[in-house]
Amino acid sequence: MRRNTPILLLAVGHACVDVYQGAVAALIPYFVAERDYTYAAASGIVLAASLLSSVAQPVFGVLTDRWAMPWLLPASTLLSGVGIALSGLTGSYGLTLVFVAISGIGVAAYHPESARVARLAGRGSHTAMSWFSLGGNIGFALAPITVSLAVGQGSLRWTPVLVLPALAGVALCVPVLRLLNGHGTATSGRTSPTQAPDDVRAFLKLSLAVIFRSIVFTGLSTFISLYAQQRLHGSTTAGTLALFLLFLGGAVGSVLGGSLADRYDRVRVSRWSYLLSAVAVAGVIHTPGPTMFLFVALTSIGLYVPFSLQVTLAQDYLPSRIGTAGGVTLGLTVSVGGLVSPLLGRLADSTSLQTALTPLIAMPVLSWLLFLALPEPVNTHKPGPTTQEASLDPR
Repeated sequence: MRRNTPILLLAVGHACVDVYQGAVAALIPYFVAERDYTYAAASGIVLAASLLSSVAQPVFGVLTDRWAMPWLLPASTLLSGVGIALSGLTGSYGLTLVFVAISGIGVAAYHPESARVARLAGRGSHTAMSWFSLGGNIGFALAPITVSLAVGQGSLRWTPVLVLPALAGVALCVPVLRLLNGHGTATSGRTSPTQAPDDVRAFLKLSLAVIFRSIVFTGLSTFISLYAQQRLHGSTTAGTLALFLLFLGGAVGSVLGGSLADRYDRVRVSRWSYLLSAVAVAGVIHTPGPTMFLFVALTSIGLYVPFSLQVTLAQDYLPSRIGTAGGVTLGLTVSVGGLVSPLLGRLADSTSLQTALTPLIAMPVLSWLLFLALPEPVNTHKPGPTTQEASLDPR
């Protein structure tokens, strides 16, 4: 196998999983239309996807710091798909929350182990991690289209069709597992800690910055489709396009972030991207007419430039616990945004969507302020020729 094959397979598998994170937001307009949910009730579905995920993902991160568990990749991919597939089959709001939460647990189980494996497979390269993140962004971007094709021409009863990406993702995991199973140290036993010191204070500041990023991205992904429909006279196409651009721009931002980080340091790149994001979010909320689509794309790019950089920064701040670092930055801090969505929904119900979304402009500014206090790791940890890395080297 070629040297870059593991990263390629992991990126595609990441796309298959993150389709289900994007699918939750993409299904919101259908739940509102078919079941007459209020904004608060609809955002509660996003909360259900985020709540268990936010707690479970760091737990899986701690476990992967102790034991390598590559079998989690196919198992969690399947669980993510099954939950979403079942979410439209019941008229019960409670059961809908349960099924969406099951999908969230699958997403939680996937990310820490996949981030650990991706870091080893990419030998600590920022570019390699950005390509891994790109897979997830593509999955996000394809979610509105996938949901529209499956549900848009019928009803929520067609959600079982949405299990197909999960089945494809499981099949794509097989070559990766075969590669890992050919080398015992990556598939069993305890992972090898590094001797580099942890910078817990910097890690906590970074985590808080990611939380603020998560709040603005999750808030927009929950309501941007409905907001675009309102702004453009009830056009469902406008809502799908806005959500698609919000997710697609992340693909551009992730690759751009990795490229810029190889030229400049990660902290500096992240600072500038958050300033861009603040301006872009203001444009999304307050610019009239179709111009909002341009600002949606700029918002997505700005929020995703630092995305993969924050993962490697977290792993460098906690080099002895890279699974935990990945679980927190890819899971806990990202999922916290879903906890805020019901508050935005209640505010929208009592005022308007524009009023509820306006506070999101401040979130990237807060992330920027935190990055002003963050150092670029001097001795950036990159996996050396250890037995664990060798087990992922196809040469």
